[in-house]
Amino acid sequence: MGERRKHKQKPAVVSGPVEIPDADHELVLERVAAIDVAKAAGKVCVRLPGKTGRRFSRVWDVSARTGAIGELSGQLIEWGIEKVTVESTSDYWRIWYYLLEAAGLEVQLVNARDVKNVPGRPKTDKIDAVWLAKLTEKGLLRPSFVPPAPIRRLRDYTRLRVDLTRDRARYWQRLEKLLEDALIKVSSVASTLDTLSTRDMIEALIAGERDPRRLAELARGKMKAKRSELIAALDGRFDEHHSELARMLLGQIDALTTQIDTLSARIEEQLAVLPDDASVIDDPDGDSRVGPGAGSDADPDPTTSTGGANPMRLNPATVAECVLSTVERLDEIPGIGAHTAQAILAEIGVDMSRFPTPEHLVSWAKLCPRTIQSGPVTRAGKTGKGNPYLKGALGEAAAAAAKTNTFLGERYRRIVKRRGKLKALVAVARSILVIVWHLLANPATRFRDLGPDYHTNRIAIERRLRNHIAQLTAMGYRVTLEPAA
Repeated sequence: MGERRKHKQKPAVVSGPVEIPDADHELVLERVAAIDVAKAAGKVCVRLPGKTGRRFSRVWDVSARTGAIGELSGQLIEWGIEKVTVESTSDYWRIWYYLLEAAGLEVQLVNARDVKNVPGRPKTDKIDAVWLAKLTEKGLLRPSFVPPAPIRRLRDYTRLRVDLTRDRARYWQRLEKLLEDALIKVSSVASTLDTLSTRDMIEALIAGERDPRRLAELARGKMKAKRSELIAALDGRFDEHHSELARMLLGQIDALTTQIDTLSARIEEQLAVLPDDASVIDDPDGDSRVGPGAGSDADPDPTTSTGGANPMRLNPATVAECVLSTVERLDEIPGIGAHTAQAILAEIGVDMSRFPTPEHLVSWAKLCPRTIQSGPVTRAGKTGKGNPYLKGALGEAAAAAAKTNTFLGERYRRIVKRRGKLKALVAVARSILVIVWHLLANPATRFRDLGPDYHTNRIAIERRLRNHIAQLTAMGYRVTLEPAA
């Protein structure tokens, strides 16, 4: 067994008091409501001030139906409820969140893990609803990120496209398994089964052609040079039942391809009508670069003001133009294609004011380890699960960027030597997400790669001279430096 990794203990440093301001969701409220969600109904609890000054709770059941929730919205507005908390139980929270939000109430969705009751108390829906309401009025709950309705519609399309693409890949695997059962080894010669040459050969097999030489003549392009290998690979025992099953599988693949193409067209339409809610967020460091390995080559926009601490609104015409080109700007990042850019936008939206800094976005996406500090000991915890669709898209982008001769590719190669492939990919995915945040925070910004030699050029000349002199001295040489003419 390997030795457990030890962490250096830093000496205790006594410092003065630090002032930590409360976030917007941590404000103490007077009139709040909370809903413990179930499939058929929800347990609603409101916390209101009493006539004697003592606060009280009112709890009752409300059916999870549109009409009943509409009546509840009217009651909450009449009582002056300032905030409503909904527990994220499966997908049952959606009807509560959507209808209460449409009624004009301030609704926050919270993770069920963050609202666990105090151990030792009895566990009932009524007690859970009251506890949820008390946490809401004290500002002790951290709301989950729920994008606006247009982004939610875009997310539905992109997620279904991802799911259907995975289903289509499974049908291709089933088709390859069927060909192996028929002793047809064409997958050992062709790169993939979805090439035009392979598709023609499979269609000919289904139509009744069994001569491997005639089947090999259907090869196109570079496959023609593999004629002898194709003849040997197509000599099998493809019978009628294989033909019937292959036709079914190809039908499923064609149907899924048609649906994926339809979803791609709908995604383009949704991106074209995104609302004009982009905002410019100031970079506190004043750095023109856009995250690790990127930079800004854009001219200043006369309609944009970057001064001050608050995000500034852009001219609507400028915003509309920037939103339409958002996918193209993200496509400039190594490893990100059009589909990956669309998936990222659907998961995080275009309004980066929800994430004040890139670190907030990275932490929400669970691409950084959790810090655990106790006394002088500091260690890193696990990154967590996060959004599977966002992490999947960033993981694919990181794997593609790792193969490029760019800053991100060199970053992967530097980290993989000492931390391994998986952690190196997570580090590159984090860098890509930081770049995306900067590009979305300022719609006028463009990506600029810093190059694979960025770290090499940043090494101080004096340090390199000192290292080389020390190495030569250790080998027994006396070094005299003279400047070149």
